[in-house]
Amino acid sequence: MRASYLLMTLVGAVGLFSVGCAGPEQKLGRGLNNATEFVRGGEMRRSMEQTTIFNGADVGKTTGFIHGFNRSVARTFVGIYEVATFPIPSYDPVYYPVNPVYPESYKPKHLSEGMFQPDAALGFSGGDIAPGIMGSRFRIFD
Repeated sequence: MRASYLLMTLVGAVGLFSVGCAGPEQKLGRGLNNATEFVRGGEMRRSMEQTTIFNGADVGKTTGFIHGFNRSVARTFVGIYEVATFPIPSYDPVYYPVNPVYPESYKPKHLSEGMFQPDAALGFSGGDIAPGIMGSRFRIFD
């Protein structure tokens, strides 16, 4: 009995360490990104913007919001699924597009930190000020 547990543990450890960690790591990261979609609000903003551009402002407020909400719900559930199953193969993305979406009018850049763009003379640097806040598109020096 004890030998069988030791054998199962040994086989499990060999199986765990013989597989690379790039697949599970990417799946977990993608899942965490997708699971926090409602906090980021990218699908909502993009859907409302695109619907407003192509169909008019009145349609963008209603249909764009509903379309963005539906896409956010789908992305959140896919993210929860990927987080729960990240050690289990297949590591291919379940939901496309894989990368988080942003409205066409906003493309994120580096955060406003001294690590990315230090400027000792002024005391502050350029980049996004508050990228996590919806509607915040303020940049320094851009």
